Amino acid sequence: MEVKRKVLAYITKGTQDDLKLLVFEQKDNPSAGIQVPGGTIEEDELLIDALYREVQEETGIPRERLELVGKLHKKNHYPENRKDVVYERNVFHLSYTGNHEEAWENYVHSDGKDDGLVFCCRWVPMDQLPDLAGRQDEALDFMNS
Repeated sequence: MEVKRKVLAYITKGTQDDLKLLVFEQKDNPSAGIQVPGGTIEEDELLIDALYREVQEETGIPRERLELVGKLHKKNHYPENRKDVVYERNVFHLSYTGNHEEAWENYVHSDGKDDGLVFCCRWVPMDQLPDLAGRQDEALDFMNS
């Protein structure tokens, strides 16, 4: 079975009473669901470098506007549509330190399969968070522990 190493970023802003999570949807493919930034760790790439690269590619937020709160969880994820692969999912919590708007579109420029896609990013209050695609929300409870 092939193991693909992945990073996933829970990016928050606000106070504990008014905490918001950054999510996005693909503009031309809403059936992909609501997601948080993340992706595959490239060969010989450091985990932390992959995290910041994926966040910038998918949201446009540079590393300088993020503060690492910590690594929350590591778990193997078995995608429903593939029996030959397991995703090693490394979940991190980052705090946003900039003054970004509440919603924006980010045009992806990368060497990967996301190149050319448009991600519609927005901040959602934690108490109004919808279900995330691919069980990306399964480590959210670790932010409060």
